[in-house]
Amino acid sequence: MKVYIAGPLFTPEQRKLLEQIDGICQELGWETYLPHRDAGLFDRSSGSSEKFFRNDMKQLEESALVVAVLDGCDVDSGTAWELGYFYRLQKGPIVGYTGDVRIAEPENQINPMVYHSLQALTRSLEELKKALQSLKG
Repeated sequence: MKVYIAGPLFTPEQRKLLEQIDGICQELGWETYLPHRDAGLFDRSSGSSEKFFRNDMKQLEESALVVAVLDGCDVDSGTAWELGYFYRLQKGPIVGYTGDVRIAEPENQINPMVYHSLQALTRSLEELKKALQSLKG
């Protein structure tokens, strides 16, 4: 089973969190797709971003599960798009993660379209691991 790991990847800290989530998924025996590791980071000086867009769509179509980082005052727009696309594919569950202390009431603070697309929302990496283990069966 392939897991698509979605989330903002603009800072080293954001990428490190995604890599920690990747490690949990791999520890559970799943193949993973991590956009910045597997496709690289987009550099505006290098030309068109369309290849990243097309590749991410293909990877979402090939995945059976999405884990999404939902930190921040608002969910990253790219992450929100990936969740909507995957949700529409009806391929499998979406598990959210937020370790952001500013999000005290996720059901009231995360956009309802994102919140209601989740099978589970976890608040720590340990909780995320347990949720993923339960999906593994």
